[in-house]
Amino acid sequence: MKLASVAFTALTAMMIVSPASQAQEKAFPTKTVSIVVPFTAGSGSDTSARFFGEQLSKAFNQSFIVENRPGASGIIAVNTVKNAPADGHTILLASNSPIAVNPVTIKNLPYDPIKDLKPISGVTRGMNGLVVAPGSSIKNLADLVAAAKQREVAVGTYSDGYKLALEWLSNQTKVKFTNVSYKGGAPIFTDVIGGHLEVGLVDMGGAAEMLKSGKLRAIAVSGETRHREFPDVPTIKESGYPEYVNYSWTSFYVRADTPDDITKKLADAMQKALHSDAAKEFVKKTGGELMPHTAEAMREYQNTEIARFRRIAETAGIKPQ
Repeated sequence: MKLASVAFTALTAMMIVSPASQAQEKAFPTKTVSIVVPFTAGSGSDTSARFFGEQLSKAFNQSFIVENRPGASGIIAVNTVKNAPADGHTILLASNSPIAVNPVTIKNLPYDPIKDLKPISGVTRGMNGLVVAPGSSIKNLADLVAAAKQREVAVGTYSDGYKLALEWLSNQTKVKFTNVSYKGGAPIFTDVIGGHLEVGLVDMGGAAEMLKSGKLRAIAVSGETRHREFPDVPTIKESGYPEYVNYSWTSFYVRADTPDDITKKLADAMQKALHSDAAKEFVKKTGGELMPHTAEAMREYQNTEIARFRRIAETAGIKPQ
């Protein structure tokens, strides 16, 4: 009788708790969700954040807005998410720079990209491109290397990831390029078009429309193979530097202590969005590639990329600063 009484009490408690738990699970999101982007509007990361924010908005019937928090190599954006409540209403659009490059290049980083952040999913990846103005005398990578041997050549980048990629290119080509740091891709495009900057090292997704319209011209790309939208542009690899292959990528993260049920809801919604026809059309237009990693796969990929960037830094002689 006593056992039966205990069992009945436990069952009753479950019946009482269960509806409340279900109601709590259905409560997310309860307000506008912010997607914090570490770059200015117009960059490839920003474009991806806005597209997938729209898809998540439709999935949850709630507003998802983009907040651009550029500067400090992504630290400002990461701290914005780190300091927000761990309730899933603030998401980081993490490029490879703040969560895979910064641990390699920055001393005393004010966050731990593994301990402080939890992945939701991969988003997109894209090869980098060296871009110049249409009338530039630099027609290919060989011209760029030759010019850098004769004079100072300034190359615009907008994160430590691109800076590291440029330093690696310097190491491979045995010439020195002058890095000029920007807060995003859009001002690089403006300065290259206006003749204030000779070369930009940028995300091909963000530059795609400018390239198609003829406002910019790509002289080389960093992919394993040529870009499907720009098949006439050779890779750096085939231009005489077979070890040079580099991609920039984006992913969604939240605070590490965000409840698992909320993270799962976001992760499940992202998987549906990533495998949708709309997503396939999006990357077709922007010139990127989908990177539909699950949360678990994204964490594994992040660790692999940190190790890769560490090897690149060592090869290029880059020390944490």
